[in-house]
Amino acid sequence: MFKKSKPKKTKSTTRIDTLIGRHTHIKGDVSFSGGLRIDGSIAGNINATTDEASLLTLSDHGSIEGEVRVPNLVINGEINGNVYVSQHVELAPKARIHGNLYYRMLEMAMGAEVNGHLIRAQEDSEDILQVEHEVFDEETQYHLEQKA
Repeated sequence: MFKKSKPKKTKSTTRIDTLIGRHTHIKGDVSFSGGLRIDGSIAGNINATTDEASLLTLSDHGSIEGEVRVPNLVINGEINGNVYVSQHVELAPKARIHGNLYYRMLEMAMGAEVNGHLIRAQEDSEDILQVEHEVFDEETQYHLEQKA
């Protein structure tokens, strides 16, 4: 009679299915589904399969040299490359991204750095994970004027 319909929460993955240890170094591309935690280093691209609940966690000891395309991301380490996140990205205090960040929802702690462009995608826009590389002209000069 007095039932309140609550909006359904999206299911997030907190379980770690795969762990790349602190002293592990991988050269090559990595594809995963579920939860992936990286404490070591990867030189290659990281892609999540079509599972929208997949989560990549990069610890403060972890590093990635390559492109990252995942639905959900928690960063406390360093990424050198463009990052595409279709759902939610959390940048912890030691997070460092050297490249562009494409995202839908962003949480950023004090101390986190993004050395590149932050590009927010609208809900009805094309899928972020399918976006091709976009190059911004660094030579373009912008002039700002203050109008009275």
